[in-house]
Amino acid sequence: MNGNVLIKVNDLKKHYNGGTVKALDGLNCEIKKGEVVVIIGPSGCGKSTFLRSLNLLELPTSGEIIFDGVKITDPKTDINLHRQKMGMVFQQFNLFNNLSISDNITLAPIKVLKMNKADAQKKAEELLERIGLPDKAGAYPQQLSGGQKQRIAIVRALAMSPDVMLFDEPTSALDPEMVGEVLDVMKELAAEGMTMVVVTHEMGFAREVASRVIFMDEGIIQEEGTPEEIFGNPKCERLKSFLSKIL
Repeated sequence: MNGNVLIKVNDLKKHYNGGTVKALDGLNCEIKKGEVVVIIGPSGCGKSTFLRSLNLLELPTSGEIIFDGVKITDPKTDINLHRQKMGMVFQQFNLFNNLSISDNITLAPIKVLKMNKADAQKKAEELLERIGLPDKAGAYPQQLSGGQKQRIAIVRALAMSPDVMLFDEPTSALDPEMVGEVLDVMKELAAEGMTMVVVTHEMGFAREVASRVIFMDEGIIQEEGTPEEIFGNPKCERLKSFLSKIL
């Protein structure tokens, strides 16, 4: 495997209802270290299923996923060990409402990575500073706006020092005026060289930040390329039709 390929996906399939619904239908893809791969496509095309398959939140029907040299689709693999290296940010923030923001961020590093509490709290403070919310450590999720919650969800994933960050439509549940503050954090991460796979409807973000854009439809990759190629010179008719409706 190419030394800088972090994730390799071979012939990935996810079928439902005895094979009548093909959410993923033989998808092949490589994601290199430091790449920002943005996945676009119509609703129901398999984008989120693909993203969630990367850390086996969705169990594929067949095919294989190799992450950092390890075949994680092998039933003998300890997937929890590899999930530690994959940060995941969802549409819904999935914060624990009964825990303070600081405790939300430090919970996994202390429990999973066995980090001592003082070190975990120091890291949480640094991360909160970084996203402009240093004063929210003692607050609770219900006291925050949607945009603030999503920024907390991002740093909670970062607290585990992951090798890759997976974003599943991270701005789709937000009010329009809060989208920018979340995308700004993601842009910063990209600029720092974080490997990212992002499912999004934010075409401006895809244009500006992606190193590669993947267009999915009917459970497979129909076209991929640089933002310039995908938005400026799309080749397949399905992509042209999709872009004509959204741009």
